[in-house]
Amino acid sequence: MNSTFSRNDELLARTYLAKPELITQAILDRRWNEVATVISFAQTDASRDLAATDPGLYREIRENVTRFYLRGGGALNLEKIESLAAQAPTSNL
Repeated sequence: MNSTFSRNDELLARTYLAKPELITQAILDRRWNEVATVISFAQTDASRDLAATDPGLYREIRENVTRFYLRGGGALNLEKIESLAAQAPTSNL
């Protein structure tokens, strides 16, 4: 499986997709990088290779991505969110 996402980004996206309230909170908190990661992950979808190596995880990702789109996630514009992320000041935490 060739993923373009770091392990941390993939875990973040999978967690947010499993718990949609986290996406809502990230938008309200203007954590645009996180929102962009989730949108990008959802657009990429689960790798078909994963279906052979870990069918349970594949099914979970597919179900969560489907729910994301059914709840209106397709209306989020990745380019606009990435633009907002680029404009946002960096946190020094």
